[in-house]
Amino acid sequence: MQLASVFNKFDRTHLAYAKGIATPLLILAALAMIVLPLPPWLLDMLFIFNIALALVVLLVTIYSLRPLDFAVFPSVLLIATILRLALNVASTRVILMEGHQGEAAAGKVIEAFGSVVIGGNFAVGLVVFIILVIINFIVITKGAGRIAEVSARFTLDAMPGKQMAIDADLNSGLITQEEARARRDDVTSEANFYGSMDGASKFVKGDAIAGIVIMVVSIVGGLFIGMVQHSLTFGNALEIYTLLTIGDGLVAQIPALLLSIGTAIVVTRQNKSEQMGTQMVAQLGTTQVLTVATSVLAIIGIVPGMPHFAFLSMAAVLGGVTYLMHKRQQKQSSELVSRNTQELAPVESNVVKEIGWDDVQGVDTIGLEVGYRLIPLVDKAQGGELLSRIKGVRKKLSQELGFLIPAVHIRDNLDLEPNSYRMTLMGVTSGEGELRHDNELAINPGQVFGTVKGIATKDPAFGLDAVWITKDQREHAQTLGYTVVDAATVVATHLSQILTNHAASLLGHEEVQNLLDMLAKHSPKLVEGLVPDTLALTTVVKVLQNLLQEGVPIRDMRTIVQTLVEYGAKSQDVDVLTAACRIALRRLIVQEVGGSRKEIPVITFAPELEQMLHQSMQAAGNDGAGIEPGLADRIQQSLQDAHQNQELSGDSAVLLTSGILRSVMARFVKYTIPGLRVLSYQEIPDDKQIRIVSVIGQAN
Repeated sequence: MQLASVFNKFDRTHLAYAKGIATPLLILAALAMIVLPLPPWLLDMLFIFNIALALVVLLVTIYSLRPLDFAVFPSVLLIATILRLALNVASTRVILMEGHQGEAAAGKVIEAFGSVVIGGNFAVGLVVFIILVIINFIVITKGAGRIAEVSARFTLDAMPGKQMAIDADLNSGLITQEEARARRDDVTSEANFYGSMDGASKFVKGDAIAGIVIMVVSIVGGLFIGMVQHSLTFGNALEIYTLLTIGDGLVAQIPALLLSIGTAIVVTRQNKSEQMGTQMVAQLGTTQVLTVATSVLAIIGIVPGMPHFAFLSMAAVLGGVTYLMHKRQQKQSSELVSRNTQELAPVESNVVKEIGWDDVQGVDTIGLEVGYRLIPLVDKAQGGELLSRIKGVRKKLSQELGFLIPAVHIRDNLDLEPNSYRMTLMGVTSGEGELRHDNELAINPGQVFGTVKGIATKDPAFGLDAVWITKDQREHAQTLGYTVVDAATVVATHLSQILTNHAASLLGHEEVQNLLDMLAKHSPKLVEGLVPDTLALTTVVKVLQNLLQEGVPIRDMRTIVQTLVEYGAKSQDVDVLTAACRIALRRLIVQEVGGSRKEIPVITFAPELEQMLHQSMQAAGNDGAGIEPGLADRIQQSLQDAHQNQELSGDSAVLLTSGILRSVMARFVKYTIPGLRVLSYQEIPDDKQIRIVSVIGQAN
């Protein structure tokens, strides 16, 4: 066993060493071919190896799922080009030195291409060679080079938009940090790849030009050497050296043509994880197109004077393929309808059962209803990604808020418009929207550098201007600065926004009891002293709901429970307990508002205004109804102006006031100025400093 393991380790080491040294040896061999004369038999082996290498590279470009799967292609193209040019130099040397001996002087491969492929007619061979060069240089190489140049430019221009889309998916919880890192690496690799392909296409272009120059030089040099050094007649020298040169050129041009085709395939493919053959069959093999093509061929076939057998036989073959594809599509459609019917339709029974309490269905905590055209979004069999996106949203919000977000119940609703969806909380509609599941949504984040064609709409989550575009417009829209997301991401983002705004209504007695049970595993005495000895479970639920209502996560249950145990013996008032918990969580609250900065920019009330508001609160019983309407309107307008100034400066907007006013002002600005956070003086940590940027009610 030990001896076998030693041999296995030895084999792996030498295999890795062989892989690492193969490329340098190939380049050194190419340089040796340029300097040293080669025997004809070795030239034959190297020509066959060159053809095999080009064929393997072409097949890899065809069967790769994505262009990035063959990211080493530019380097392979360079090495193959160097090898082919070195072979041209070596074969030209042999032709000029030994060509006077006959057509077999340069090896069997060149002789075969010079005598068999073109029939020994150097005029025909010259025409065929020129045609191959024209096809390679003018058609394939020039077109592939232009596509590579444009692809490289648009890929680089689209990088900022793609990075923003990745950040948006990461922030909304649709992807993890690892997935975001992998997608950023893909974006960088894609830019590097198309940039390299832009340069590599120049190798192919230069190789085609070199083939023409080498052919002309070889023919002229062969005529001079044959007539001057070996005393051949002009006709004999022209025939011998032209046939050998054309044979050599064809042997070199066929691998060059294969590599040019491979280059064109790579730069024209879309960066999707799907084989090229599958894409072509899916996009070309539509029954409508094939039916029309079959009809046209059949009509041409019955026209007098046309080759009837050729056209009609091809029409018959194409018609048979069309029929088979039509039957297959019908079978798939019937299976899909059957599966959807089994999943969505209720089971009918001939027996009428007596109804009971089991037939009374409660409302769903979180519900999502979709129109029938949006069913593919939630059907995994049809590639729907919405279920996994919703799972990611629930996981992210559960981690951020501190409790488990309930499951989302998804069902179809025939009463909705086909492309519409509806979100419900406790059976009440909380959000609606309309999708185009086969399109993507280009969202204007505030600054774009152009417009895209599509259907104008609004982002359902944040109300931003947006446009529904086709999938092939994605990269162009990202280049212009749009954030482009698919339909599943639109729904998931909208759901995340609604759940965040209504987090308090999702927390009930069961969820709070589960949180206490989890905390009891680590701090049993702490939880034991809270419920029911100090506070009722209902009071704890209301305090936690108040915290969520004010945007404070309840992740730190240990601190919250400690505070409730301490203050619960003094007061049972929910607002007092909520204020005490906020003070205990002040570091977390300030971190949520301003990050880790030492200085917090704040908006405050003038002392006279704050005293007036205190008196109004005392007179109205602390519910905020005592503020005179005109004064309330002026305060609201001033707060809006200060909030906008803070947003323009890039800072968070924070209103700092007394503990008595904090809860009232928080309710006052919650819906009118959503981005404004209200803190009390006691909620500022000792290690933080405040910087007053605006004073409301100060006399000018």
